[in-house]
Amino acid sequence: MHLLRLTEPIGDFHERPIRPDLAEAEAWVLEPGRPALVLGSSQKPEQVDLRAAAASGVEVVRRRSGGGAVWVPTSGCLWVDVVVPRHDPRWDDDVRASTWWLGEAWAEALREVGLDAELYRDGLEKTDWGRLVCFGALGPGEVLVDGRKAVGISQRRTREGARFQCIVYAAWEPDAVLDLLELPDADRDRASRELATLATGIGDQALRELEPVILRRLGVTQP
Repeated sequence: MHLLRLTEPIGDFHERPIRPDLAEAEAWVLEPGRPALVLGSSQKPEQVDLRAAAASGVEVVRRRSGGGAVWVPTSGCLWVDVVVPRHDPRWDDDVRASTWWLGEAWAEALREVGLDAELYRDGLEKTDWGRLVCFGALGPGEVLVDGRKAVGISQRRTREGARFQCIVYAAWEPDAVLDLLELPDADRDRASRELATLATGIGDQALRELEPVILRRLGVTQP
């Protein structure tokens, strides 16, 4: 698997296509230059408090994979996209099962840095906040630490292959994303309380150790 480290604007990053001539799988490590709120492909712009985003210097972009909104700070998270062409042996026509190998790689990496991680293999979880916030529900192939979601994975499939978008945080702070969304105060307060119990960060030390471990687990060829 080939490695790309990308520092381009996050909007450009999410517009990157899966190349039709891709010879081998790739891992794209994003190093964001400014904070961003990344909406899922089916989310509406009116769900975002654009004034709050502008006042905080937060870029609002849309990804082509599904799921809820994702908060991307400039530090304290690890964002890795894994791009698999259809001719790769890891390709799977089963949309749910296609994420399991990737989730297991993340789970093994998290165990290696000392965390109690497990793979979620069931279908998309239905919760009050899952359609709004990515870390508000579990999807196939995602990873839990101590029973709470720690690795979010979304997927986009094309004729050329699949792009899996993965993020893990040092600290899970639901208000960071909720403060950028248009919500009634009562819903915001309830979401803040409930989301705090559904997901978790892995801590600064584990996050620092995680990147080389997950790249090795993915079979990345380091330059």
